[in-house]
Amino acid sequence: MARRALILIESDPTGTGLLFIQAAERLGLHPITLSADPARYEYLEAAKYEGIRVDTNSLASLIRECSLLGATYNIAGITSSLEAFYATVGKLCRHFDLPGPNPTSIERCCEKFTQRQLLAEASVPVPAYRLAANAADIKSAAAEIGLPVVLKPAVGAGSCGVRLCRNLDELTEHTTYLLGERHIWRSSPGILVEEFVQGPLYGANIMGNEVFTIGAAEFGPPPYFVFRKITHPAPLTEKEHQRIADVSLSCLRALGLDWGPKNIEFRWTKRGPVVIEVNPRLTGGVGPQLVQLAHGVDLITEHIKLVTGDECDLRKRHSHVAAAQFLVADRDGTLGCIDGGAQAAAVPGVAEIKFYVEPHTPIIRKGDYRDAIGYVITASPSHAETEAILQRAFGLIRWSITPFSALGI
Repeated sequence: MARRALILIESDPTGTGLLFIQAAERLGLHPITLSADPARYEYLEAAKYEGIRVDTNSLASLIRECSLLGATYNIAGITSSLEAFYATVGKLCRHFDLPGPNPTSIERCCEKFTQRQLLAEASVPVPAYRLAANAADIKSAAAEIGLPVVLKPAVGAGSCGVRLCRNLDELTEHTTYLLGERHIWRSSPGILVEEFVQGPLYGANIMGNEVFTIGAAEFGPPPYFVFRKITHPAPLTEKEHQRIADVSLSCLRALGLDWGPKNIEFRWTKRGPVVIEVNPRLTGGVGPQLVQLAHGVDLITEHIKLVTGDECDLRKRHSHVAAAQFLVADRDGTLGCIDGGAQAAAVPGVAEIKFYVEPHTPIIRKGDYRDAIGYVITASPSHAETEAILQRAFGLIRWSITPFSALGI
């Protein structure tokens, strides 16, 4: 009998991809990563996991490669942890008659202007927004909405190219950046000009039509939107939790997202929860780890079960509080030594400490998720205890960045 294989289309090089591979192996599946450049995933070579070079931007090439693999393996499922390839995953699943997302719904959702239109038409609360194609459009839209505004690519993820513009100078500067050659566009340029909605930030994690858990998050200082801290579950009242859940389900109906994992970001305002973004995929980064520590449920494993046609089990095994705090670069320069990691890891309640960047590495900030150079994760039975552990452990880590000017660069 042919061995059952799970096909992964690209992945998150910071760690989520490895978690998918490990979860697949625990389920008795043989994971195979298809990538335009398998070498970018160091864990593939380090642990001798199978990676195959293929043009992942070509549906025909992916179909051909999966067909070839089907001669050796029983392909049990196809998926990806990256939003950019999730519509392609849906098309592959339909071609090979496998469980997967609706590619049309995914494409509509990933185009942020279309997403905004569909949500607004369904009376889901969203920020005021306009679509712009050039500098004149952006300036006009900002005047209509009123400064400050958020400028972002109409297609993208990880806060790449997203900035708060508080005045005309910042608006002009970021417009020049987005319309220039420095920003890498995933599709034809289109810029969303959006009302800056203020209030606590929450994220709903959803599987199918079940709002499984809601976390709280904090960004670093403006004008960028770089996560500094995430906590699961969020300290919400039952009424607040229900309001977010109700709006989440309205989003799913409006966008036709009735299968698999989703996560939705909200700001809690005077009018209640306002939808900032619907992401038609599993939450990225440390999100799945925090959910597992908080509730004893491995969302990645449960996602793979869905992908391979099995039923997922979202029953919560326990009720703890898990939190992550990120080390984020505050200047450009060269990273010095990072000390205190071993002492911080020894603090009771610390679940994981990870550094993405080696000492003596040049740091050039991007204003997005790539500015994080590591994190500390803690867990305990209560919010207060988890916060105390997190602050104690984080305070033990010492690191610095020497500006390039001080090095004569």
